[in-house]
Amino acid sequence: MTLPADHPELWHISAYELSFRIFISIVLGGIIGLERERGQHPAGFRTHILVCVGSALITLTSIYGFAQFAYETNVRMDPARLAAQIVSGIGFLGAGTIMRHGGNVSGLTTAASLWVVAAIGIGTGAGFYYASALTTIIVFVSLFALNIMEKKWLSAGRREEYSIQLAEDRDIEPLLRLLSEERIAIHSMTVERSGGSAGVRIHFIVKNGKRGIREKMASLLAGRPGLLNVEVNRSVSP
Repeated sequence: MTLPADHPELWHISAYELSFRIFISIVLGGIIGLERERGQHPAGFRTHILVCVGSALITLTSIYGFAQFAYETNVRMDPARLAAQIVSGIGFLGAGTIMRHGGNVSGLTTAASLWVVAAIGIGTGAGFYYASALTTIIVFVSLFALNIMEKKWLSAGRREEYSIQLAEDRDIEPLLRLLSEERIAIHSMTVERSGGSAGVRIHFIVKNGKRGIREKMASLLAGRPGLLNVEVNRSVSP
């Protein structure tokens, strides 16, 4: 049954219902936050709960917080006005989880999960329990199960980015020859010469077509003469 705009129950919510919506937002946000926390991502369990609860509270305030003005002659109620600002405002928080290391960009999935959690909080605050719960399940499956499938079946399309510091220029050719003998394909390479005691630094990307490529690279580089430092970025998509 649809209540008319001037019905007193339309702009009223009981303390029990309000508490229930806040509690549901804690649970749903926490489910997604646990998955992010398990993977040690920048935004984890607590952050996702705070975003979901905050979104739910803003939505509740937007709908019910100004009920005393609902029957004023010159006042037009807009329950979605405050809630609409969540969608744009969450972008600032999501941007803080995105980091760039050379050619590797990480944190996009976590930023997207924060955005979706904010949407779940809006849905929970508005009383759309089924849609919020269903979205939580879909997001959790996407983050957890599909992540396993991606690592298992789509790893051939990924790459490893390495930054290696050598003592002298003459150490470059033996290193590249070693990688070629081990059939490790290099996608791209750049060389930086400092001209000082720091030697030369090589940046190159290795195609990660086989499992255990990082372990193999570690065994090849360990104890190699002329090798001063090795930095490895996380796997990145081409």
